[in-house]
Formats: sequence, C-alpha cells, structure tokens
Amino acid sequence: MANYTAADIKALRERTGAGMLDVKKALDEADGDAEKALEIIRVKGLKGVAKREGRAASDGLVAAHVSEDGQTGVLVELNCETDFVTKNASFIALADKVLAAVVASGAEDAEAALAAEVDGATVADAITETAATIGEKLVLRRVARVNAPVVTVYLHKVNKDLPPQVGVLVGTDAAGASVAKDVAMHIAAFSPAYLTRDDVPADTVENERRIAEETSRNEGKPEAALPKIVEGRLNGFFKEVVLLDQAFAKDPKTTVGKVVAGAGGTVTGFARFRVGA
Repeated sequence: MANYTAADIKALRERTGAGMLDVKKALDEADGDAEKALEIIRVKGLKGVAKREGRAASDGLVAAHVSEDGQTGVLVELNCETDFVTKNASFIALADKVLAAVVASGAEDAEAALAAEVDGATVADAITETAATIGEKLVLRRVARVNAPVVTVYLHKVNKDLPPQVGVLVGTDAAGASVAKDVAMHIAAFSPAYLTRDDVPADTVENERRIAEETSRNEGKPEAALPKIVEGRLNGFFKEVVLLDQAFAKDPKTTVGKVVAGAGGTVTGFARFRVGA
C-alpha cells in the first residue's frame, strides 16, 4: 500500500481541485509521491478534456481590473463546474492570469481574449492545461471593457467563502464619480439591461408596445383609453430595464438618473456580470 496520509490527500486536492477518489488513485499509482501524483492527475485530465465538453460550467468567479489612470475597466467571467473548484488556488490563479492577459492585449470579447498571450502560450491553452489538472470543464464565458473619464468597479460575494460572483463596471464623468459606487451597487442588485431608453433596440420597444396593447384589449380596456394605457405600460417596462429610469436602490422614491443628475454628473456606460446568469 502506498505511503501517504490524509494530510497528503488534502494538500493535493487543494493544489489541483481534483476529487478525493482521483487524488487517492493518483497517490496509489505514484506510491505516495505527491509530485508524481500531480503529473498523473494532469495527464489523465488532458485525456478527459473532450469528455468534459458536454458538461455544464455554471459556477465560477468574476474578476475586474481598473487601469492606473482610472479610465479603463476590464471585467471577466471564468466558469467551472462546482463551487469547490471556484475557491481552488489554481483556478483563482488562472483567473488572475486571464485577467492580466485581457488587460495587456486590449481584448474586448472572449474570442479575442482566448487568443491573447499568457506565459508563452495562449489563454485558451492555459485554460485547457488548468482544466486538465483540476478535472473540471473551465470556460472563459465573457469579457467586457468600459472606457470613460472615470471607471468605478464593484465586486460582490454571493457567498462569503467564495470569490466574487457579481461584478460591475460603471463609467462616468468626473462629477458622476461621487455617486458611481452607489450606482454600481444598484446595478449589481437590479441588473439593468440598458443605460438609456435610446439604447433599447427599436424592435424590442415595438414588441413591448404590441404586448401592452394586446394585453389591454384582452382586459377589456376602452379603445379610446388604449394609447394612454399602452404608453403607461411601456414606461413601466423602461423603468424595469433602463438604468437611469430605475428606482434607486438606496431611495426608491427617486431614480438613478435623478441621483446622478443631482451630483451634476453623467453615466457614460456600464457592464455587469453575474456568474451563470
């Protein structure tokens, strides 16, 4: 029987994120040699990459970076299969490498980010290698970049024992920066889809208008009152999905737009990721 202890199993699991049974088998095969066992896990992991392709990677973390001048923010979402791996040191280190590569390369989407260079290879290669060691499917799901006179970041932990799983970047002018953190926290909680009403696609607006009209007719509303009712319901839709129209989280009696205007500022853009959403 191979010579290793429960502490050896725990240490190798923490290094690799692999399951207990896989770690024990590797230690058995390596006669208790931790480094050899690590190599065995990696080799077997690489062989299993194709088998993992169909599995869901719906856990993970969000990482963010704001440039030294405060004018460029980057947000990435890196997914794995379980929360056990989410807090694994190798997975977190990979996320840091991916984020740094995205920042350095200027990549604005996941496809460009996967081709970016890291440690003499590509981000895609680094993800594959770490997936082989950990034994789970890993996916770089999304990348966002926000440029503005001032970019503010907010990261939120859904579970205190895990890395952040909600991330927000908010771009403002200098005056808007005074309320940007509150706005970022609002975005994290209320998930707006658009900055302004003008940003909502015309076909989306028309579809909402049609639904509002059909609903009102089905409810037997008077024909003469339909235009006003439809506009009211359309305004309700905007208040749900448009950031500046949403009721402000800290004071629902006012809107985000009014809070920003009260500070004499402007929001120029935002990005929000929630793992798996």
